[in-house]
Amino acid sequence: MTLEDALAALRALAEPGRAEGMAAYHKQSREVIGIPNPALNEITQGWRQSLSLPERLTLASDLWKTDIFEARIAAAKLLTQARIRPDAEAWALIQSWLPDLDSWAIADHAMMAGQKRLTADLSRIETIEDWTTSESLWTRRAALVVTLPLAKKSHPKADEIAARERVLGWAEGYVSDPEWFIQKAVAWWLRDLSKHDPARTTAFLDGPGQGLKPFARREAGKYL
Repeated sequence: MTLEDALAALRALAEPGRAEGMAAYHKQSREVIGIPNPALNEITQGWRQSLSLPERLTLASDLWKTDIFEARIAAAKLLTQARIRPDAEAWALIQSWLPDLDSWAIADHAMMAGQKRLTADLSRIETIEDWTTSESLWTRRAALVVTLPLAKKSHPKADEIAARERVLGWAEGYVSDPEWFIQKAVAWWLRDLSKHDPARTTAFLDGPGQGLKPFARREAGKYL
């Protein structure tokens, strides 16, 4: 499938009048086609099933470069799959998108693809740690979003517990960060952790988490 074919297929899914509302909601200056989420999910699922891994990698890279809102989300969805073997190229492509992140919806979909690659190889947390010192708030935020599966483990293994504690260390460093999206990401991570390890979440909130902004503390403790 060529990039032109993919874009034509995406544009055919546009709903009249939807693009304007989406652009306003997501605060986008880039082109927004206006595709409902179910339709975007369906078409990208079909592409994942019909295209080979090399074809998917090429198409994902090409779609991302268009800088079209739904095309970038579709690029991420093409790589959001647990079983990709070998997956080194997919992981490298996802990392290459980091400097372009500037929108929570695109960033979240890109990091959902990244979550699968971290789950497949936990040693990648070494690379992710470097993201936490980036000048870009979106890259710093991505370090928490991509590691969310660690917060959702009810019965983590020893290496997963160690990785979880490592991320909580990053979160501690983020407590003083005034950026709303960073505060929200810390709260999101702790909120998910609270469903599986309320004691550890409470300990964080009673300790370094006291420095979080009030809205983030409320969000983090929502299920406690």
